[in-house]
Amino acid sequence: MTDNQLYQMNPQERFSDRAQDYAKYRPSYPSEAINCILEQLGESSSLIAADIGAGTGISSRLLADRGVKVIAIEPNVAMRQVAQKHPLVEFRDGSAENTKLPDKSVDLVTCFQSFHWFNPKPTLTEFARILQPEGRIALVWNDRDLDGGDRFTREHDYIITQASNNSPIHSRLDGKSGTFIKSLFPLVSQHIFSSQQAFTKDSLIGLAMSASYIPQEGKVHQQLLQDLANLHQKYCDEQSLVYLKYKTSVYLASLLVK
Repeated sequence: MTDNQLYQMNPQERFSDRAQDYAKYRPSYPSEAINCILEQLGESSSLIAADIGAGTGISSRLLADRGVKVIAIEPNVAMRQVAQKHPLVEFRDGSAENTKLPDKSVDLVTCFQSFHWFNPKPTLTEFARILQPEGRIALVWNDRDLDGGDRFTREHDYIITQASNNSPIHSRLDGKSGTFIKSLFPLVSQHIFSSQQAFTKDSLIGLAMSASYIPQEGKVHQQLLQDLANLHQKYCDEQSLVYLKYKTSVYLASLLVK
């Protein structure tokens, strides 16, 4: 199953029982990635962004911390309920295909860790509708860095992949989605940033439990808990912390000038 089929896997409800872990344990994004997204868009305080599939607002708050007014579009009630409040972030019910926003009403559309859940054709048509003519879309993903990372990161990835039964959700921007993007937006650039996040044993387990493809009970679940505990014990430092290496990919595109 490719990423343009993941929208058939009940994305609007599948995180309902993961919201608490998602809010507490999901990694943030490097400041360089936020700089890249906002570069040349003008004064941040004058910008309005629509953060689509905002989840618990991790990315929305990063943008708002720069002074951007953010409309966080999130269809999942449980995710909206656990989101930390920010004076510049307004959560609204809506979907990628139907944001319920007016035409040409935002300067920036962002999708952090979410675009692969959307039906690409109606989603990108909707993005083109709500964007100002000089607007920009930013598609962002955090992935474990298996190339520039370390043995801990690679062993962690193997454990998670085994527990998820090689879930297709690991796939990201596929060729079909990329082609359709280019039909509406000239793909300006792709940027990659490296970062790391520290985890205790409990937060390492919590991170795994925040993923919708990880079982929450049964033999596979119990084996995962044991494997993560052993991995933490093997690699933790004197503060009892381990460090996952991440690669953040940012795809930027702008509306075609007609």
